[in-house]
Amino acid sequence: MGRRGHFYETSGLVTPLAFLIGISFIMNFWHNPEEVQHILVGLALVASMPIAGASTAWTQNANGNLVLSLGLILFTTILSPLTSPLVLHTAGFVTTGDYSEDLHEIASDGVTTFLGIWVIMPSLLGILVHRVVYTQFPGLAKAVLKLVNYIILLLLNYSNASLSLPKALSHPDIDFLAIMLTIVALLCIAGFSTGYLVAKVFRTNRKDMASLMFGLGMNNNGTGLVLVSVALADHPQVMLPIIFYNLVQHLIASLVNSTVFRLEVKSYQPT
Repeated sequence: MGRRGHFYETSGLVTPLAFLIGISFIMNFWHNPEEVQHILVGLALVASMPIAGASTAWTQNANGNLVLSLGLILFTTILSPLTSPLVLHTAGFVTTGDYSEDLHEIASDGVTTFLGIWVIMPSLLGILVHRVVYTQFPGLAKAVLKLVNYIILLLLNYSNASLSLPKALSHPDIDFLAIMLTIVALLCIAGFSTGYLVAKVFRTNRKDMASLMFGLGMNNNGTGLVLVSVALADHPQVMLPIIFYNLVQHLIASLVNSTVFRLEVKSYQPT
């Protein structure tokens, strides 16, 4: 991917970091400091994760560039042992108390090994399986793959949401949930917008634009949830921003897929 790959990775890292730092100042005015820490730590874990594997499903559904999509995932995944500690340490400086200590501790000791075992190795295994499947079944229909993609995305969303949402919604704190959903949605929109702007800067075709938008807008939140359950078990509320982001990113991805790229496809059809 060369220099462009480095630029894509940098763009995907700078946007959430800048957003996180900005929100940390804005949320100083919020009435509940504990809730602020939950949101900031959740956003930090979202920002520190590599690109979601589900982005390839949305890229395929939008008829985007799968090679670029897989390259972005592989690139950010391989670099995650370096970039994730950077994001978590940065977040540690804008959070306070036990939350700050936990973030610095995760960044220093646990995240590199965790990502190596639970993200990098499965990703490499997925690449190997992909090669074997397409070698053995070269005529596998795209329509079948798209249907499987949608089913997997639905199951992932349900399994992730079932961890904390029932408890949170049984005794809802409306203002906390509302501000958290707003912030998470803004971060997700910023990620998709970054992909769109990068595509415009490099004047890419619509296939590459799809890969960039879904890639830079979607994060591997399943890994973030597992990390929280292991390293931040004493702060279960931190899971909520991650779960919300996971739901929101798929909602926005569906809107982008059904509007931006359907319009793009029509504009590319001969008249």
